[in-house]
Amino acid sequence: MIRPTQSEWKLAGLAILGLGTAALLPVVDEGYYLSIALNMALYAVLCTAWTLFSGPTHYISLATAAFFGIGTYAVALGIDALPFPVLVGLGALGAALLAGLVGAATLRLSGVYFVIFTLGLAELVRQLVTWAQTSFTTSVGLYVFTDFTEKHIFWMLLALAGAVYLIGWAVNRSRLGFAMRIIGNDETVARHVGINTARAKVALFMLSGAFIGATGAVLAPRFAYVEPTSAFNPMISFQVVIMALLGGTGRLWAPLLGVIPFTILFDWVTARFPNHTSLVIGFAFMAIVYLVPRGVSGLLADIRRLSGRLRIAFAEGAGRR
Repeated sequence: MIRPTQSEWKLAGLAILGLGTAALLPVVDEGYYLSIALNMALYAVLCTAWTLFSGPTHYISLATAAFFGIGTYAVALGIDALPFPVLVGLGALGAALLAGLVGAATLRLSGVYFVIFTLGLAELVRQLVTWAQTSFTTSVGLYVFTDFTEKHIFWMLLALAGAVYLIGWAVNRSRLGFAMRIIGNDETVARHVGINTARAKVALFMLSGAFIGATGAVLAPRFAYVEPTSAFNPMISFQVVIMALLGGTGRLWAPLLGVIPFTILFDWVTARFPNHTSLVIGFAFMAIVYLVPRGVSGLLADIRRLSGRLRIAFAEGAGRR
């Protein structure tokens, strides 16, 4: 593994400082601001986990809701029998296994075919869970009673955010991360240089799914009553894609640039226009694709390059005088 550069150490220090500062929020407020910060932490983990796979490969996955729901139901089914940390681990394991099965069968697909399949996967799992509950139990949902409050869930999500960033950083600097970047640039070339592209994609897809499943498990106590429509909500998949694309997928931290403003915007729209949230999602997706196709991080990178060229041009002009 390559040794960290000085700039990477600085970025790591800023990340630790940011997480530490955010962890103090419940001391100051346990109302509205904590609630919206919890949503930001939730989507920060989901978007980063999504970017871990989709960033280097350029595969747009809409399976987030399926993995998230698996984690949520792992807690709902076992909350009375097993400790919560064990259930979080089982949720991550279940989502990873599902990702492995799906990846082995579908990651040979690309483009719109992969997008359609992953969207259908979330709906298929939701329908199967609904059928199982209505056929073998007396209710459609499950109660999740714990002593966790929003501040406990917030702290767990922050810990999960730190873990996904650390693991993602390690993967990006490993042979697997290098292989995935080659696959993203040209999969045919990757195969010709000896990379097992199928195995590499499945491994990273499973890692991404595991973090998403763990996130669903951590959030289960917030629902209190878990049912298929909330656990496997397809809106989760679309919001994750929109936030990640808005921030940019070129860097692991870039989705944060989309998570924060979009969470605030979505909360504002939901409060004032509760019947038009889907319309806002659609317009937001089209605006991002056409106006900032490389995300905010890509736009900032373009601005930095342009300012650097202007400085060089001014320096050369001053030298000629």
